[in-house]
This record gives sequence, structure tokens and C-alpha cells, in this order.
Amino acid sequence: MSAGGILKSLATVSGMTMLSRLLGFVRQVLIAGVVGAGGNPVADAFWAAFRLPNMFRRLFAEGAFHAAFIPLFQGKKIEGAEEAKRFAEETLAGMVFILTLLTALVEIAAPAFVYLLVSGFEDDPEKFKLATFYSRIMFPYLACMSLVGLLSGILNSLGRFAISAGAPLALNICMITALIVFANAEKEAVGEALAWSVFAGGLIQLALLAYGAARQDYFPKFRMPRMTPGVRRLLVLGAPGFIGAGAMQINLIIGTNIASQEPGAVSWLMNADQLYQLPLAVIGIALGVVLLPLLAKRVKEGDEAGAASALNRSLELSALLVFPAAAAFIVMGAPICEALFRGLAGDALSLFGGRQSAFNEEDVIKTGAALALFGWGLPAFVWHKVFSPAFYAREDTKTPMQFALVAIAVNTGLALALFPIFGFLAVAFATSVATWVQVALLAGKLYRQDQFKPSARLLSRLARIALASAGLAGFLAFALPYTDQIAEFFLGRAWIATIAIAVAGLVIYGVLTLAVGAARLSDYKAISGAN
Repeated sequence: MSAGGILKSLATVSGMTMLSRLLGFVRQVLIAGVVGAGGNPVADAFWAAFRLPNMFRRLFAEGAFHAAFIPLFQGKKIEGAEEAKRFAEETLAGMVFILTLLTALVEIAAPAFVYLLVSGFEDDPEKFKLATFYSRIMFPYLACMSLVGLLSGILNSLGRFAISAGAPLALNICMITALIVFANAEKEAVGEALAWSVFAGGLIQLALLAYGAARQDYFPKFRMPRMTPGVRRLLVLGAPGFIGAGAMQINLIIGTNIASQEPGAVSWLMNADQLYQLPLAVIGIALGVVLLPLLAKRVKEGDEAGAASALNRSLELSALLVFPAAAAFIVMGAPICEALFRGLAGDALSLFGGRQSAFNEEDVIKTGAALALFGWGLPAFVWHKVFSPAFYAREDTKTPMQFALVAIAVNTGLALALFPIFGFLAVAFATSVATWVQVALLAGKLYRQDQFKPSARLLSRLARIALASAGLAGFLAFALPYTDQIAEFFLGRAWIATIAIAVAGLVIYGVLTLAVGAARLSDYKAISGAN
């Protein structure tokens, strides 16, 4: 498959994801401005409670469930539409049964789950109590998103990407609405309103996906749960797939627990996490969503050459988009946080009673440092989403699981060893290193199996993209000291000047990519006609 063909499908998912993540930026800026970060028990408690259902959203709606479900569903489609629908219905019945039991268990034993997530909160009774309260409100979101994962898997297998990619808009809209309505309320009330908005967002997303599946005449009817051969095979693939696809999320959970020993660290890491999730979602997750059904189809048809070509083109496209984002985060981590969470948030909150941003200077420094460390790992975060589908398309979930366990061990060991020295920054560093280890293992295994051979074009383009990204980093490092002078052209708004520097850097990167041959317009101008 040509780069244009992949890019055409990627554009559908990325466009909706970009819109959702832009709203996510608005949400994040408002939360930082209204609630704050370091030293605020409400901020730490909310982000800790949000981490668990959000992790499951990424696993089920974007990762592990798709990894197991889509190849099996594609196989059932070859047998006929009725067989595919029956498999989806059997899966739905099993999921509803398991999710009902799991939700009931967490609602009853919420304090135990919160302790597993953030054991460091035990020394702060108020923070622990708030985290438990918010967890009970938000946890049903997990059940909603698990079912959303099933329905989006069906739609993606049918080549219908838009509605599943756009559904997360509902969550951000709900949370932004809650923040606007409760902007001047006490922080505890804001935290509760945010928790309820997460629950509401899950329900709305589920309704949207149900509507989309019904329009395709693939809405699964409810059956009594039974251990059918299809469900058994899904469990066999899904259990290791859950670990393999979710290693990064598991690493973040482990990191959250370790970081909870330091006041404010959970909020700093979560704010940095939300920033780098924009390029990760728009590029890596979106590409993974498109690539898995494509590879599964090619493998089922015996077209190994086509699968290998798609993998090479995906690596090239993702590098072209993610390397400059990584360079920007590394060079201007703190300025980005200053611009968004203090400057932009302050101006936005001035519209609601003249409030100032609760995000202070320490929050900027700490969050910016974490963002820079995550920036070094960003290409690995994205390439994990590219290499993993090559295994899942062949119904191999055990190999990624084995490598994920190695990554989890590396992450945990590094974080624990370095935390006494570097504090919460050890968590960001360990997450990036562990993901690079995992990507190296995945790529090496595919290479040894002759399922991934870097083409001469790929190697040449990667070197040229890295050169262009280095040029971008140099420009940003040169321009940032002049932020205050540039701000004079924007009514003294330093945050606008920072964004202007970033935009100028993007333009320069585009020129550099063409100048050094990292990309050619001829590669992509025929997108609409590519297959």
C-alpha cells in the first residue's frame, strides 16, 4: 500500500482526533487554571482517580481490545456477515457480565483500588478521601469505554473510522462545560463536577457508537453469556494483548504510584502526559487504528509484501510528524507550560469573574521538565503503536506481552532506583527508556522473522527527517530568549509570542524537510486516488 493510501485513511482518524485533542487542550488549560496543580489536594486527587478509567479507555478503545478483536472479527467477516455479527454478540455478552462484576467490586472496595494506584496518598487523609470519592463516580466510565471499544472495533473493521475517532469529543465537551459552570465554585465542588462530567461523557460516547453500529446494521444484540469457541479464542489472545498493548499505560500507573510519594507530582506528571498525548493520539494511536485492520486484511490474504510495505510507509509518515513534536517538547517544555497553563489559562479565566490561573511558577518548571523527558520518548510511544499491529494482525499477542513485561520491569526498576535522587522526574525518564526498550525488541523480532525489513528509502528518509528536526530545535533554542520582545507585537502577551515561535518553527521545519529531501510533495499529492 502506498504512503498516500495510508495517509488518506490516517487523515480521517487524525482529523477527528486532532479536533478532540484540541478540545482536550482547552479542557486541560481550564483545569490547570481553575484547580491548579502542585500542593492542591483536589488536583492530585482528581488526576489520580481519573488515571484508572482513562487507562482503560486507552487500552480498550485504542489498544489491547482492538489488538485481539479486530483480527478475529476480520476472519469472521470472510465467513460471512452473520458469523461476524454472532461473534460480536457473543463478545458483548461476555463483556457485560465481566464489567458488571468489576464495577460492583470497585464501587465496594474503592479505597483498596485507590491505595494500589496512589499509595502515597495514605499520609494525606483528605486527598485519599477525595480520590476515593471521585473514583466511585468515574469508574462506570470504564464500562462505557469497554463497550465503546467493541463497537469501534466493529466500525473500524468495516472501514468506518470517523465516528469512533470523533466520539471522544463528547468527554471533552462535558468536562469543559462543567468547568465553565463551576469556574467560581470551591475547588472540591469543581472536582466533583468534573468527576460527574467524565461519567456523562462515557454514556454519550457509548450512545454515539451504538448509533454508528446500528447504521451499518452491525449493532450486536444482547445474548446470554457463554464460553463459545470465538470468545475463548478472544480471551486467549486478549489476556496477553492487554499487557502487550497496555505496557505504556501500566508503566504510567506504576509511575503514578511511585510519584504519589511527592506532593504535587501526580498533577505535574498528568499535565505533561496530557500535552504529549496530542501528537501521540493524532499520529501514533490514529495510525495504529488504521494500520491494524489493513495489516490483518493483508495477512489474511497472504500478501506479506503488502504488509511489509505498509509498515515501512507507516514508520516514515509517523517519523515525519512526530520528530518535530519531540524536538519542540525537549527544547521548550517549560515555555509551553507557561504559555498554556498560566498565560492562556489566565486570559481565559479572566472572562469568568477576573480569576487568575491557579497554576504557579513551580508547576510550570516541574511540568515542563517532565514534558521534556517525555519528549525524548515520544517517537518510541508512537512507533510502539506502529510495530505492535504487525504482531496482532497475525494473532500473535504473546510476543508483545513478553516484551511488555521486560519494559514494565525496566520502568519499575529505573523509577524506584532513581526516585530518591531525582524525585518524580525519575518516573518520566523511566517511562521513556522502557518504551524505547520495548520498541527495539518489537522491531528486532519482526526483523528476524523477515516481517520487517527497513527499506533504503525508509533509512534515508529517517536520517533526513532527523536532520530537519535538529534544525527546528536549533531555531527554537535561538528564538525563545526573544519571547518578551516578540510579545510586544501581541499586546504584551508572552503566551501568544511562545505560540508564534512554535508556529514559525513548524514553517521552518516544513521548508527544511523539502530542502533536505525528508519529504517530497509528489509522495502525497495523489492521496485521493491512492489505494
